[in-house]
Amino acid sequence: MKVAVVHNRDNSGVINRFGQLSPEKYGEKAINAVVGALQRAGHDVLLCEGDTTLFQTLDEFMPTGPECEPTGMVFNMAYGIQGNCRYTHVPAMLEMAGVPYTGSDPLGHALALDKVITKDLLRQAGVPTPTYCVMRNGDDLPTGVRFPVIVKPRHESTSFGLRLVTEPEGLRDAVDAIVQRYQQDALVEEYIEGREVCVALLGNGDDIEVLPLVEQDFGDRSVRLMTWEDKSHKGTLEPQKICPANVSSELEARLREISLATFRACHCRDYARVDIRIDQEGNPHVLEINSMASLGSTGSYVLAAQTAGYTMDSLVTRILDIASSRWLPIRPAILEVPNEYFSIASGRSIQGQAETEIDVDSSGAWRSAAMQCLGGSQAISADSRQASAGLHGSSRRASQPWESPAR
Repeated sequence: MKVAVVHNRDNSGVINRFGQLSPEKYGEKAINAVVGALQRAGHDVLLCEGDTTLFQTLDEFMPTGPECEPTGMVFNMAYGIQGNCRYTHVPAMLEMAGVPYTGSDPLGHALALDKVITKDLLRQAGVPTPTYCVMRNGDDLPTGVRFPVIVKPRHESTSFGLRLVTEPEGLRDAVDAIVQRYQQDALVEEYIEGREVCVALLGNGDDIEVLPLVEQDFGDRSVRLMTWEDKSHKGTLEPQKICPANVSSELEARLREISLATFRACHCRDYARVDIRIDQEGNPHVLEINSMASLGSTGSYVLAAQTAGYTMDSLVTRILDIASSRWLPIRPAILEVPNEYFSIASGRSIQGQAETEIDVDSSGAWRSAAMQCLGGSQAISADSRQASAGLHGSSRRASQPWESPAR
């Protein structure tokens, strides 16, 4: 199969400079590891930039098939170049171009990259997360939070701009620094003293694999949290990673449960990493979810995968297989469902009065319901059951079906 590995190493491929430049880039070692894994699996691989040249590059590398079907896939490693919600830029381009890809769609990336929206979704799903407020002006008073607090940009990852503030006097400088440097709101959340665990997830729907837990061991450090220096391996006392984490079976089950709930609440796909603090009473609090978990060899996600028995090569090919399985073919342009339709919210069959045409979208929700109605073997996924919309009796025309790429 043709696989284009899309990344961002050169930020010059834009029409204009607009908004905040992305501070994130994948390291060359990680990119080469993914390219090498795909090549060794027998794929025809192209490494290309996720910029304004992407449409032409993909059109030349994987031209449209005879029935307007895709002839390859993208392995997405693009963090984006600039502007807001930059993780969404390449997936949105691929959605418009009709090119299948790995990882979350624009919605999932947008929700996960906005820490405030993430926390609101977690609260609605009953997932514990630290109390917080949002500040734009350092002179404002924080509402509803107790010190010490963590102050960080609303839309960044990798602990960019993160500060621990122990007294109200230090809050003004921390908030103003984030607003000036990152041109966005500051998220101010209560600091949870205790342990930190990462939970790596791989898969979709009912078939999500929770990889072994990774604990960040801070040792005797006075600052017991993950900083940008730690994540970029520039710190002098970088925490050691323990995998599997030494937690009780009851706590492990709880961590797995809330991580899966976080993945689904934020509409993530294929793979992600959930970061959790465990307070001194043993209660977990979800900090955030990374919808594009790093595939760097020293990162927590790869360590969890290796502990589970994956090699780097098998992890990469597994991610590709999981993504490609979302693009299952549905031949009919209009799917007739006699006498019943499915509630995507509940996953239950509901009696109807007429035949229903089903809109097949890229999330797989409509596809899962349609396959079930037609007697197919694919069960309705957990993602489908979590979706907020249902299939109603009004007629809808189905979208052009994707073909499953040959492997």
